[in-house]
Amino acid sequence: MAQVAEEETAAVSSEAAAGSPAVKTVDLHKRFGGTVALAGLTMTVPRGEVFGFLGPNGAGKTTAVKLLLGLLTPTSGEGWLLGRRIGDLGARRRIGYLPELFRYQSWLSAAEVLALHCELAPLPRASWKDEIRNVLETVGLTERAGDKVGTFSKGMQQRLGLGAALLGEPELVFLDEPTSALDPVGRHDVREIIRGLAARGTAVFLNSHLLSEVEQVCDRVAVVDHGRVIAEGSMDELLGGTAVRVRATGLAQADKNKLLSFGRIDDEGDQLTFASLDPERVPDLVAQIVAMGGRVYEVAPRHQTLEDRFLQLLEDEEK
Repeated sequence: MAQVAEEETAAVSSEAAAGSPAVKTVDLHKRFGGTVALAGLTMTVPRGEVFGFLGPNGAGKTTAVKLLLGLLTPTSGEGWLLGRRIGDLGARRRIGYLPELFRYQSWLSAAEVLALHCELAPLPRASWKDEIRNVLETVGLTERAGDKVGTFSKGMQQRLGLGAALLGEPELVFLDEPTSALDPVGRHDVREIIRGLAARGTAVFLNSHLLSEVEQVCDRVAVVDHGRVIAEGSMDELLGGTAVRVRATGLAQADKNKLLSFGRIDDEGDQLTFASLDPERVPDLVAQIVAMGGRVYEVAPRHQTLEDRFLQLLEDEEK
């Protein structure tokens, strides 16, 4: 009876894990001596979602990823991957990881590198052949399977690293700068791979400085600064505001300062861009410029990019 009860408990636990988020953290902290690397990271990433994790250098992104992967121990706080606490070996076996900096043995072929990762996973040996063939096809290296890694370009090595992260059909994949060494065709291919992963229910945790790439592929984004999330939401939520660009002459700096009541201004001389300006206020803006002696030559909407929003968030945080 005890064995039956244990099996039922395990089945319930497995079902609960299957319905849990891919990533969840609550007030996660990490200190290195007197240095705070992560200060209360709280976020949730559902399964099947492409999640962008953004922030300036030193914001705590790398520390956060290492904590989630079990490579570092948190100072305080909690975290779960695929329904299990971070560091759990069973969860780690269902995770793929492409680090930003990696090197493979130059004397090994692409297929041999993947075979080594199959052994480290570990995957059943009977599945190796199919696994290697499938990921080589996915990343576009089928014709180079037998070639030595030392003959590969940076872009081809990046593709191989992505292939290693996809072995075993992981339920969660961490990708750190996956398109940094790729040409436009390669970046397009990686976007398609990421969309394919999400379509089959795999969560993708994407860290990239190429914000235009993030904007094209991510469902939601978190912006991190000084070790904590300062903004999180879908692309529509983060980029919902429409900027307005005004081309006007005859305005002194003091006049421009008075226009700050309409919102943050990107001042490029005669070109003034007002971030997240309510369209209903555009006539009032034009009227005030004219009242101050300015001449308005053009008023045009400008949809905010992720880069615009990212810089704005960091600027607001500094203030």
